Amino acid sequence: MKLSFHGADRGVTGSCHLVECAGRRVLIDCGLYQGGREIEEENSAPFGFEPAQIDHVLLTHAHLDHCGRLPLLLKRGFRGEIVSTAPTRELARLVMLDAAHLQEEEARHRARWAARRGKENEALGPLYSILDALNTQDAFGRSAAYGEALQVAPGIRATFLDAGHILGSASILLELEEGGEKRRVLFSGDLGNAGRPLLRNPAPAPHADAVVMETTYGDRLHKPLPPSVEELYQAVADTFERGGNVIIPTFALERAQELLFYLHAGIEQRRISRSIQVFLDSPMAISATAIFERYPAFYEARTAELFRAGRDPFHLPGLHFTRETAESVAINRIVAGAVIMAGSGMCTGGRVRHHLKHNLAREHCSVVFVGFAAQGTLARHIIDGAKSVRIYGEEIAVRARIYTINGFSAHADQAELLAWHAQSAPARTFLVHGDEDAMRAIAPRLGNTRVEMPSLNQQFEL
Repeated sequence: MKLSFHGADRGVTGSCHLVECAGRRVLIDCGLYQGGREIEEENSAPFGFEPAQIDHVLLTHAHLDHCGRLPLLLKRGFRGEIVSTAPTRELARLVMLDAAHLQEEEARHRARWAARRGKENEALGPLYSILDALNTQDAFGRSAAYGEALQVAPGIRATFLDAGHILGSASILLELEEGGEKRRVLFSGDLGNAGRPLLRNPAPAPHADAVVMETTYGDRLHKPLPPSVEELYQAVADTFERGGNVIIPTFALERAQELLFYLHAGIEQRRISRSIQVFLDSPMAISATAIFERYPAFYEARTAELFRAGRDPFHLPGLHFTRETAESVAINRIVAGAVIMAGSGMCTGGRVRHHLKHNLAREHCSVVFVGFAAQGTLARHIIDGAKSVRIYGEEIAVRARIYTINGFSAHADQAELLAWHAQSAPARTFLVHGDEDAMRAIAPRLGNTRVEMPSLNQQFEL
């Protein structure tokens, strides 16, 4: 039995872990790297294993950094089965199609740039196409139900457990048997931040011999949620008083829906004016919201009851869904009184960059960050206090008021990670999906366990 690591190793994107047991090879996630320009090379580099030799992929959830290289896996020879929960299957389809669309657009832009300079042969094509993303759906096989053991292959059983991170997200317990030896290996996936109103808290961690645990916030505690909601309301009110717009770079899955939930609650509680205009300017977030509405059984009990009573907690007066590009462009004519939620959350692409270009230099406006921003991303540069940033080749001054509200995080903080880990009490712990500083901060607190911080393509015997 072997365990090797091929992404999110001393970094927070590109999750990809490989288990070898009883002659089978099972991949846990196959995510895209996100960040600066050099990340393109990491995504197109060899996986560190032969895709054609992978038998199964177990997908923890539908975020791009966990599922975004699945089309490339198929493109390079994978012909096995992908297993996930039902909501993850639907959401992953959206995410992969959106990623393919953005890659094709970027490839066309590079081709035009190269043609103008007589360097047509230097233009890079997309990592994968929309057709590749569509073909990936054919590889999805069985759907996993929380808490029910699934026989992946002889000698390999998987149990998906509610991770409370986004709709359909899971931690995965693998029960392995080979040559009379048995091992229980628990993969955290991305663990949710407990006590939020939409999703249930992460399920308790079962005992395991080894745990592979994310450490996104392994070095810090989150702000409490109620003050964070209050800070959001205050940011909106203050910006409108100054005569500006609020730009919220928004992850399409979970964060967009959670913000709609709180804006809806703010209006009902008269914390926000009913005349507010909210633009969800993300085709993927709009489609994801429709999927979220189809799975009320996955929500925390009080929110599930709202759906059963016919009260959609994502709908609010003054909400506009803008799917078409022309509608998105028209938003930029609004100079005040709008909350504009647009992807991507780290500002690495998508429509939010256009809205930043039109609003970032206006001191009456605000930019509100409500999620994690990896090193090298445009979001991180703005959060870290850059005086100007380059957007679409133009240097844009940062004069808008910048808010960073950490209490909305969909990730467990250090205290929650420690509590979850203690429930499992593993002999070995592999730390992944976190910056090295976060890993070093949490490692001494993990108790009586052997801690490893794998490097890329490193392999371990189980």
